[in-house]
Amino acid sequence: MAFSTLVSVLAIREILLVRLEQEIEKYLTQEVNEFRRLTQGKNPSTAQPFGDDVAAIFDVFLSRNIPHENSFLITLLSGKFYKSSPQALPIGLQPNSALIKDWQKLKQLKQGKEFISNHTIYYMAEPILKGKTQGVFVVTYSSSSAHQQVNQAVVVIIQVTIVVLAIASVLAWVVAGRLLAPLSLLIETAHLITESDLSRRIPVQGVDQIAELSITFNEMLDRLQTAFASQRNFINDASHELRTPITIIRGHLELLGDDPQERRETVELVTDELDRMSRFVDDLLLLAKAEQPNFLNLQTVDISLLIGELYTKATALAQRDWRLENKGVGLIVADRQRLTQAIMNLAQNATQYTSDGDVIALGSEVLNGYAYFWVRDTGVGIAPTDQERIFERFARGSHSYRRSEGAGLGLSIVRAIATAHGGRVELKSKLGKGSTFTLIIPLDPPFGDSV
Repeated sequence: MAFSTLVSVLAIREILLVRLEQEIEKYLTQEVNEFRRLTQGKNPSTAQPFGDDVAAIFDVFLSRNIPHENSFLITLLSGKFYKSSPQALPIGLQPNSALIKDWQKLKQLKQGKEFISNHTIYYMAEPILKGKTQGVFVVTYSSSSAHQQVNQAVVVIIQVTIVVLAIASVLAWVVAGRLLAPLSLLIETAHLITESDLSRRIPVQGVDQIAELSITFNEMLDRLQTAFASQRNFINDASHELRTPITIIRGHLELLGDDPQERRETVELVTDELDRMSRFVDDLLLLAKAEQPNFLNLQTVDISLLIGELYTKATALAQRDWRLENKGVGLIVADRQRLTQAIMNLAQNATQYTSDGDVIALGSEVLNGYAYFWVRDTGVGIAPTDQERIFERFARGSHSYRRSEGAGLGLSIVRAIATAHGGRVELKSKLGKGSTFTLIIPLDPPFGDSV
């Protein structure tokens, strides 16, 4: 603001000086034109032409024209100073000055300016020749007073501008402080946030861009808090799931005796626990890969053939009343192995919560650009409070009558596979009446061949 103010003041001063010179030039030109008209007219006193009487022309003009303030009308006759108006002339325009002597020699119109002492003299000299009599009419303007007025005006402008600048600076400081207060609060909040404390939020005030920034920052903190909580729970659950088989293995190995039968039983138990740990680690790796861009290997899959193959594989999982309810007809761009893995996980999950003779049905359908794959069972069902939670890692239904042998990652894997295809998983279930899990996958994935 100070820099722009300084530039503005300098620009105003230059503009005033330029306009002053324009007004001076206009005045000089006007006086010379009036003198020319007089030389071409008649003597108002005698109503006769002036003839060769140059002195009469000068006398009439000086008597009838009052010069402006700071201006002087000077006449030169036959190479000598004749008269002036007013009679008191500044030092630079005295009869014996160099400037007067220069004008006495003029043969044609001359305009210019001379720097004398502490002021500038603007002039316009008009030679006149009547017969053998030669004269020079000069109109001059001393700019010292005008320049002082300009400088005084500039001083006033500077004083007013300083006051305005001071007031504007104070107001700008106050307004900027209020506007930037949320940013200061945002910085303070960011400094206070740690891995153990993500609960702080910025209060949102107003509807401007800073308020929008505060809302966005709070939403980011919400996501971070959710992610950190999920990560913390994941680590706790994973350590718990791994601690149990490790404890079992260590306990049996520490008590291992010399009896061959006991050794064989211990080896079988340890091997089973190691297999369970291996499956657990494989499931964790699969969930980690689901977030990678190369998780899917897309190809064109015949939906009817796929559901038939899945039904055949599922019937070998357990003794149940297996049924194939529907075979959708169409093609889908998907990862055949990942879809198989998801459906088989659902089928395996259904066998764990059903008994011999219970119905487990598989089916598929194509509708409105989507392929639907479902697994329906008549088992124990899932409580409404658990229907969303069971898709989280290590989660199991709290009202299940039997406990799954897995680590609670199967449904998380199913949802990860569906999400990777641009689809989703839907669940419909009632306690005591069974559950239906449905994979809804677009026939053409939104990401095309980039995966």
